[in-house]
Amino acid sequence: MVNSVEAVLGQGNPIIIETGELAKQSDGSVVVRCGDTVVLATVVADKKTREGLDFFPLTIDYQEKAYAAGKIPGGFFKREGRPSEKEVLTSRLIDRPIRPLFPDGFRSETQGIASLLSFGEENISDMLGIIGISAALMISDIPFDGPVGAVRVGYLDGRIVINPDLKTTDSLELNLAVAGTEDFIVMVEGGCREVSEALLLEAIDRAHEEIKKLCRVQKELRLNVGREKRALLPVEIDRELMRSVSDLVLDRVKEAIKIPDKLKRQDAMSALKNEAVEKFNLPEKDRSGEIASAFYEIERRLVRDLILNENIRADGRSADQIRHIYGKVGLLPRTHGSSLFVRGETQALCAATLGTTEDEQRIDALEGESYKTFMLHYNFPPFSVGEVKPLRGPGRREIGHGALAERSLKPVMPTKEEFPYTIRVVSDILESNGSSSMATVCASTLCLMDAGVPIKAPVAGIAMGLVVEGDRVVILTDILGLEDHLGDMDFKVTGTENGVTAFQMDVKTSGVGRAIMKDALDKAREGRLHILGKMKEVLAAPRENLAPHAPRIYTLQIKQDKIREVIGTGGKIIRGIIEETGCKIDIEDSGLISIASADEESAMKAKEIILNIVAEAEVGKVYMGKVVRITDFGAFIEILPGVDGLLHISQISEKRIAKVTDVFQVGDEVEVKVVEIDRQGRVRLSRKELLKAKQ
Repeated sequence: MVNSVEAVLGQGNPIIIETGELAKQSDGSVVVRCGDTVVLATVVADKKTREGLDFFPLTIDYQEKAYAAGKIPGGFFKREGRPSEKEVLTSRLIDRPIRPLFPDGFRSETQGIASLLSFGEENISDMLGIIGISAALMISDIPFDGPVGAVRVGYLDGRIVINPDLKTTDSLELNLAVAGTEDFIVMVEGGCREVSEALLLEAIDRAHEEIKKLCRVQKELRLNVGREKRALLPVEIDRELMRSVSDLVLDRVKEAIKIPDKLKRQDAMSALKNEAVEKFNLPEKDRSGEIASAFYEIERRLVRDLILNENIRADGRSADQIRHIYGKVGLLPRTHGSSLFVRGETQALCAATLGTTEDEQRIDALEGESYKTFMLHYNFPPFSVGEVKPLRGPGRREIGHGALAERSLKPVMPTKEEFPYTIRVVSDILESNGSSSMATVCASTLCLMDAGVPIKAPVAGIAMGLVVEGDRVVILTDILGLEDHLGDMDFKVTGTENGVTAFQMDVKTSGVGRAIMKDALDKAREGRLHILGKMKEVLAAPRENLAPHAPRIYTLQIKQDKIREVIGTGGKIIRGIIEETGCKIDIEDSGLISIASADEESAMKAKEIILNIVAEAEVGKVYMGKVVRITDFGAFIEILPGVDGLLHISQISEKRIAKVTDVFQVGDEVEVKVVEIDRQGRVRLSRKELLKAKQ
């Protein structure tokens, strides 16, 4: 029997959640619909608990079926392959609000899969994925402290829009994905066009109103068909063991936490933990996991207590203090732009490469084919945190951080008409101790300016943290990796001096309220402006000239009916121009021609050749032409490539001429003047007028 509930959000289509028909062998499954968009969400958790784990083994996967948009996959195999970048980012987006709401101590292997079965213009499949996984967990026997609702919120033409459709995406001044419970917001992610913090908060408030509706209908669905939750054994803490470990290491852990250098701090903590394991582990029973957990709890409490009670952080800073910052540009001689940005023990090395339209990234998505002219890729090698790991392709974290940095810079990038280049920025994290994605934003800005890219304004980013214990709340500016790990929030804000360009918030508690969010945004703005000031000391504005090794791109617009003349039969003309000048030439269907070359002289030569090919005759202008055909009544003169004009026998000379061949032969060159172009485009020439003028 199918059971369904429905929520109407804003002015859009209702969101319908139904269960009881599909995927009934999973622990929980629902189908979520909105208009023509349909998502199947399933959850399954292993009945056994994995012993010895100090983390919750949760996997969330979002997958798009090509048939959802009536398409057949490209490629040789004609089936879906490895996850696309969008699928990876959406999987992360679903995971982040769901993960914090599982109870402590739940260690069963758990998997949620959101499958897009039908794709419509609603642009909402990712939000339906969050709603679907939450609803599937709610009706299952898996312990879960939900429900979670999610909406996309935009700002268009001076008004806030809930779940804006695909057609309006490019016009939105603000585009956020917001997820939360009935009481709190737990996740925000999105981009903005330099909007104010006040508008950002207003949009989140509006989104939360709709999220509450989605939470209420999920509770209704659970009342109708929900299963009894599994018994969850409380996490037993060996109080005696905790006390023994604390007596042994407490004072020394407190001192070790205050060591400013990350690696020295980690070495000191590791030595203390090993000492505790060696002292309290039993030959007949391995208790190293319990001892490590006790040690972790001691460390967590001390770090948080120092912040809450003494306003002291692990590296000695106060809550709102930013680490030392410095930067460099022009480090790498053969790149088109390069920079190093250092904040504390986090280093980002960025390089920019300028290319042509041939370098654009073609994206074949369910929404249709599109092209990207700006790409930002983030790499996090293991040496950046002193680890040894095999190098593989980019993981979910690297793809996510790169997308966040790219979104941060996109609002300030020049248009294709302003700067006709394809731009790729690569950020390599050389050292990491928190906020490497925000260091990437800062380094990328410096790198782009070093390359001479005319960005509208510099962009900086900062990561904020939070520690909450009861009524005590401390917001941390520019968090360390340790504070991210042991704190309650990771709150990233990027922007210019004028406003916010990107926003990402994740919490590890049940959520945060508006007051905390506002305070964090205000402090983030202060931090962002401080960092922008430091960046301007390195490079205040984009360089006026491109790097010597960067290609020079020149554009010209021709009429569409002239394109084939430039290309020639079988591409003969354009190939000849490329071979003669060595330039790279791209011709778009609109008639826009891009000429790229590292040598300005070669580019100018190619431009001149093309202009001569597409040039049109002008009345009153004098041309040096060539006789291409002779008749009894005159000669046809080619004055431009593909443009002939008639020089009537009466216009050849001031004297009367009996035969045209008495004066001209085919192949002769002659100077003529255009005297008329009729409605049919026929050109009439005169030599007689030129001869008179010379007398």
